[in-house]
Amino acid sequence: MKEGSIEKWKSEIIKTEQEFAEMALNEGIPKAFMAYAAEDAVLLRNNSLIIGKDSLRESYKNKKLDLGKVSLTWKPDFVDVALSGDLGYTYGKYVYTTIDSIGNANVVEGIFHTVWKRQADGKWKFVWD
Repeated sequence: MKEGSIEKWKSEIIKTEQEFAEMALNEGIPKAFMAYAAEDAVLLRNNSLIIGKDSLRESYKNKKLDLGKVSLTWKPDFVDVALSGDLGYTYGKYVYTTIDSIGNANVVEGIFHTVWKRQADGKWKFVWD
């Protein structure tokens, strides 16, 4: 495999991650996560696994996330991709902010790790978050 292909794939993943983060900020976390999750995606949340896109959809039905009161921002600090060009991963820092009923911000910062898999249509979707 040529190095140029690896750099191209890394760029694709970074671009996808940026578009994912922008959608989460502008259109809401549930919409973005549903748009960028693979059908078999697994998410680790509160020490529990959410397995599959259907389960993810169900988890969002029970949450009321007001776009003006909840925000999630993140940016990858690192990306790598398999020589095969079908699997890659990113990690970096995230900031999750909620605004309470009297306007106080609660800010949680942390580290994220996302595994990306190229889909049959050539697009990258996450399979682990």
